[in-house]
Amino acid sequence: MNRDQIRGASRHLKGRAQTALGGLTGDPARQVRGAVNQVAGGAQYAYGRARGRAETFADDGRHLAHEARNRADHLIDDGRHLVRGVGRRGADYGRRAMRSVDGNRTRSLMGLAALAFATGWLVRRTR
Repeated sequence: MNRDQIRGASRHLKGRAQTALGGLTGDPARQVRGAVNQVAGGAQYAYGRARGRAETFADDGRHLAHEARNRADHLIDDGRHLVRGVGRRGADYGRRAMRSVDGNRTRSLMGLAALAFATGWLVRRTR
């Protein structure tokens, strides 16, 4: 409960007491002041309640934003770790391929020639 809710509730009760006292004493001015205080107190209480809910929503939003940022940071770290692993594997495969090509130069040259011929044959307009 915040300050506006407490003040609004107390003003509302004060207005009810004034209205009742004005009715007992026959004082219409006091009854009107009491009714005004009741309405104003109810409005202030409603404002305090709405303000409290807004503060709660803002706190929840801050918490959710903080949690989302933490999760995003973890995802980024996981992604970086995976990229490093893929880079290492790619480098390993590249080294293996180069060793294979170096060990079999004639086969590699003939394979590249066959690949170039097939690509040229597929790209030409008339077959």
